[in-house]
Amino acid sequence: MYRFAMAACCFAGTYEVWHLRHYSSLVYFTFQTTLLLGVVMLWTGAATLLKGIQPPAWLKGCLTLYSVIAGLVALFVLPAADPAITPRVFGLLTVTWAHRVVPVGALLDWLLFDPHRRFKWPYALWWMAYLPVYVAGVLIRAAIWPHSGPLADGTPYPYDFLNLPVLGWTRLGINIVEYGGVFLALGLILIIIDRALPQKVLVAS
Repeated sequence: MYRFAMAACCFAGTYEVWHLRHYSSLVYFTFQTTLLLGVVMLWTGAATLLKGIQPPAWLKGCLTLYSVIAGLVALFVLPAADPAITPRVFGLLTVTWAHRVVPVGALLDWLLFDPHRRFKWPYALWWMAYLPVYVAGVLIRAAIWPHSGPLADGTPYPYDFLNLPVLGWTRLGINIVEYGGVFLALGLILIIIDRALPQKVLVAS
């Protein structure tokens, strides 16, 4: 049942996209990864109940990593959300679901309910692959639709550290390298923890 509860948290955090139809919000890394995590949690929960095929370890680890990164970026980099314009679901701001509840829940799910010693060292590099794809998508979208952002000013850049007109190519490149280093380091930490934990699940689901 935990996985279904986690899926509900993921969909609460992405309420603006699937219910309010603010599809421009999909430009945010958090919304993309949280929606995918919600689907994978439904898959995991259904597979557990029906004794079916579980999501592959690399996919579950990837989305756990991305969720944790989204939470850390929100905590240390992003400005606080404006409660006057941010929707609430069950009394909590959607960003609270996506940036606080889901990352913590995803990490606990992986630690407690997943079998371990399944991550391979190359996964750390595989998990980085989406970063350049995401950045390229943001830049191409901004070039084609320069006023398509979800905020009131219409900026197509979801994060200040990707704002090409303000930063310039040099600073943007440095930011990408720095964030790529963080992706790699956190991915390696996840693999080290996975290899240190007992192979069997810590808590039976």
